[in-house]
Amino acid sequence: MAIERRKLMKAAALGGVGAAAAAASNFPKPALAQERRELTMVTTWPKNFPGLGTGAQRVADRITAMTGGQLTVTLYAAGELVGAFDSFDAVSAGTADCWHGAAYYWQGKSQGFNFFTAVPFGFTAPELMAWIHFGGGQELWDELAAGFNVKPFMAGNTGLQMGGWFRQEVNAPEDFSGLRFRMPGLGGEVLRRMGAAVVNLPGGEIFPSLQSGAIDATEWVGPWNDLAFGFYRVASYYYYPGFHEPGSGLEFSMNLDVYNSLSDEHKAIVAAASAAENDIMLAEFNARNNDALNTLISEHGVELRKFSPEIFQAFGEASEEVLAEAGATDEINGRIYESFVNFRDKAMAWTNLSDFSYVELRNQVLEQLRG
Repeated sequence: MAIERRKLMKAAALGGVGAAAAAASNFPKPALAQERRELTMVTTWPKNFPGLGTGAQRVADRITAMTGGQLTVTLYAAGELVGAFDSFDAVSAGTADCWHGAAYYWQGKSQGFNFFTAVPFGFTAPELMAWIHFGGGQELWDELAAGFNVKPFMAGNTGLQMGGWFRQEVNAPEDFSGLRFRMPGLGGEVLRRMGAAVVNLPGGEIFPSLQSGAIDATEWVGPWNDLAFGFYRVASYYYYPGFHEPGSGLEFSMNLDVYNSLSDEHKAIVAAASAAENDIMLAEFNARNNDALNTLISEHGVELRKFSPEIFQAFGEASEEVLAEAGATDEINGRIYESFVNFRDKAMAWTNLSDFSYVELRNQVLEQLRG
């Protein structure tokens, strides 16, 4: 009996295993890892350039890591695969999959792109972020870029920029007449109306142009980046503040067909990776700029100058004309301009009441306490 009982138990156990296996075969199988994709990313920045080039690399690395390598993003700096200012066309046409750069470089495609980087007398960095995320800016940007087969994301900000490097002093608006100045975007058009001869050059070409005398003055970003480029070696006067880029937003943009082919999970990762860089880059520039400025002044003898009220007034008058004309170029740019102007009014009111009043009073109190 014992032997028979063991035989029955063994048969039952084997039957149970077989039943379990059969049942398991009816359950959905675990999803296999998605096919890995190699994405080509081009940039408008020199290779590993502090803040800009390294920020672009962080976006590429972050997307690769967050997707577990299912999207592997390989970055090519300006000139390695395409020229800096060829990035837009390469991604729009699908020659490359994505880029990191500044939207105002594409003003030749549409004047509206300027508003999503920076425009003269425009948004500070927090104001720009507020407009993009909660003031209708992203929706307008998406609509504009979709016409060129591109999907854009904010992916960096350099904060308020300096006014620029000059080989000679500028004390009045008339001093800009005939000045050969490197400045992109609508800021360049403002200077043209003040008589300057304006050119747009990618970052890697600015120093040799200033050194050779091909240009008399240039803006770039701010002390940290300007120190890295060594502008102090060929220009002594460093002016502030920059009227043209009060909070310069940078972009990570994808070919729209490539973006639409991504899973919802990967789309969310691309958005999150871009947003993370937007915060990190702004923090890095704010952390590095003051130390770099002290180095420029104390070690390299740079003369820091503030634009005169008369010059800034001239900047402002020309800026409002230029912005209105950019908004009048076509229907969508008109809507972008209207949205910008309306939101700027609201942003100015709150910034004045909050940030500006606090900083002004904080400085007064601390200066008094420190004697």
